[in-house]
Amino acid sequence: MKAVVFTLGCKVNSYESQSLIRLFSKLGYETSEKLEFANVYVINTCAVTSEAEKKSRQAIARVKSKNPNAKIIVTGCASQKNPTSFLEKDGVTLVTGTQYKQKIIELLNESGNKVFDFEPCYEDMEVPLTCKVRSFIKVQDGCNNFCSYCIIPYLRGRSRSRSIESILCEIDTVKPLEAVLTAINLSAYNFENNRLSNLISALSSVKSRIRLGSLEENVINADFLSACKNLYDFAPHFHLSLQSGSTKTLKSMNRKYTAEEFEKGINLIRSVFPNAGITTDIIVGYPTETEEDFNTSYEFAKRVKFSDIHAFPFSMREGTNAYKLKDLPDSVKKERLNKMLDLKQNLKSEFINNNLGLEHQVIFEEEYKGYMTGYTGNYIKTYVKGSFEPKKLNVILKEPYLDGALGIIKE
Repeated sequence: MKAVVFTLGCKVNSYESQSLIRLFSKLGYETSEKLEFANVYVINTCAVTSEAEKKSRQAIARVKSKNPNAKIIVTGCASQKNPTSFLEKDGVTLVTGTQYKQKIIELLNESGNKVFDFEPCYEDMEVPLTCKVRSFIKVQDGCNNFCSYCIIPYLRGRSRSRSIESILCEIDTVKPLEAVLTAINLSAYNFENNRLSNLISALSSVKSRIRLGSLEENVINADFLSACKNLYDFAPHFHLSLQSGSTKTLKSMNRKYTAEEFEKGINLIRSVFPNAGITTDIIVGYPTETEEDFNTSYEFAKRVKFSDIHAFPFSMREGTNAYKLKDLPDSVKKERLNKMLDLKQNLKSEFINNNLGLEHQVIFEEEYKGYMTGYTGNYIKTYVKGSFEPKKLNVILKEPYLDGALGIIKE
């Protein structure tokens, strides 16, 4: 028997899928993440945008083309949002949501809507079947922020955090070269009054490189940065979700900070980690964003010199407060997106150029056309000629190459 767990969406979904794969393996199933012939398919869906939800529905047809007689199970954010729409699809036997995904193993012979209510406590999962080079370690779930454009708090429930003991145990079990702390809202980590800085301090004895997932501005303070600096091997890469460089737009988005506060956080990071990679997310074309607001956001990103920007156009999500607003024309959003993407490329190139000639530790993860590829601590993708081996090496960056830099191993 073969089971495929196919994942759409975020790193948290990927973590949960890997946990399911391990459980299927324990039952004796041959397993895969790829859409290929199988007896059982689990589609782990995403609903962060309407396009992601559409792709989740389309995955069912793709599965049917591989084996029309297979058992199809749908789980995740899109099915949490609208389980009936998936149950109506031909071939789908079981639908669950974002809670208790590993109960799917117990429900293999059942059918219908098995979307569970949200629980107040964090659900520990089976340690995922994961790569020992870079492993994602889920530490938190849910979100209390209710940003006006975001559907996720309604689909993942309120914030709840994993125990430090459980996190340490998983890292010790997997022993990856790099452990990436991932969550729905990492900055909201709070287990028995131990917040994110306490968690990071507890990881000081871990011999893996520690990388952090997406962060909010409110965690950036001296204690947090000191905890990061005291780690055995910390990756100085901070992905801070900005969304807009206009304080007026941020207020409309129900973000809990001003552009000025965000910039102070960036300056504080650079006072401790001068060569940190600071990446961000920026939404363009939010309904209340005027041309002046966009230009303010653009100039903010330009001034603070992000090392990379994930820029994307605003997408209406039914069920959010922003859904009540009047959407901007697609042409306006496209024009603003193209301008922000041009800035992204310029800033990314500038950051890479500023790192040329410097020595970095690179953890190599895979091979690409005769090159070993991996990432520096500050998140520059690095290419070095040679056969791939999963290891950490000292590399000097020599010149820009593809989406990163070409390097040579320091002898």
